[in-house]
Amino acid sequence: MKYTKLGNSDLNVSRICMGCMGFGDPQKGMHSWTLDEAASKEIVKRGLELGVNFYDTAISYQGGTSEEYLGRILKSLAKREDVVVATKFPPRSQDEIDAGVTGQQHVQNMLDTSLTHLGMDYVDLYIVHSWDYNTPVYEIMEGLNNAVKAGKVRAIGISNCYAYQLAKANALAEKEGFSKFVSIQGHYNLIFREEEREMARLCTEDNIAMTPYSALAGGRLSKRPGETSKRLSEDSYAKGKYDATAEQDGKIIDRVAELADKHNASMTEVSLAWLLTKVTSPVVGATKLHHIEGAAKAVDLELTAEECAYLEELYVPHKLVGVMAG
Repeated sequence: MKYTKLGNSDLNVSRICMGCMGFGDPQKGMHSWTLDEAASKEIVKRGLELGVNFYDTAISYQGGTSEEYLGRILKSLAKREDVVVATKFPPRSQDEIDAGVTGQQHVQNMLDTSLTHLGMDYVDLYIVHSWDYNTPVYEIMEGLNNAVKAGKVRAIGISNCYAYQLAKANALAEKEGFSKFVSIQGHYNLIFREEEREMARLCTEDNIAMTPYSALAGGRLSKRPGETSKRLSEDSYAKGKYDATAEQDGKIIDRVAELADKHNASMTEVSLAWLLTKVTSPVVGATKLHHIEGAAKAVDLELTAEECAYLEELYVPHKLVGVMAG
């Protein structure tokens, strides 16, 4: 495994981040394919053995049970100071707005709940799950800064936002002396590269770490034509993101398979090796041992500039989908 600093923070993270959305009680969430605690523990154990020290979850994953599983598992397998734990919180709910809960109070309430779920005194990286259009950005940034000052958070990040929003928030933070966002977790992979238009350039200039989700496009970049999985067949959210462009994306996926054969590697390794030339640490969801094993191997696969260009050549613009579509 290789390691790097997470943007402008002092967090030393593995080049692969394990995404833990696949952990948690399926009865308490929107996904039917999630793992129970025992199966989740086997995945995390293998990740630790392979040198993965960066783990990403969210308060919304399976009603908080993903956080609960991850916290208990890491406590049993690792020293707290040896792992980097990230979790995310959503915008204020309408009920909170109606009740007069401020952005600052919202951040504090969400964080305290997550810390209880995790069984931890602090999180290393606390992430805004998506831009809150109904709350002044000042309130969110001050709330996050308060959490850092209280020692409950080491660094802050954001997910699912536009480049102008990230730049605006960090400009405000700089003006007010608040903690600034050190990372962005956006939707970015070989068949969805819209982040390259503005976000990637901003991150390069300001040393903001890119830790994209959907690194393998919900499994599409790791499977050959005809191969399937429970997630591919049942993940309606991923279907909504990719089914409309399946034909054009398929041409790129074919090239991934071609280079995998050339390197005697898996498609996962090739897809992530390409992404690792662009970002700090992709968030790779794992629900089977071979998922994290393939991801770890990708760190050591070096593609040539010509191979990267070959993979990129057939890309065409994609419409924004999911939480960014609005």
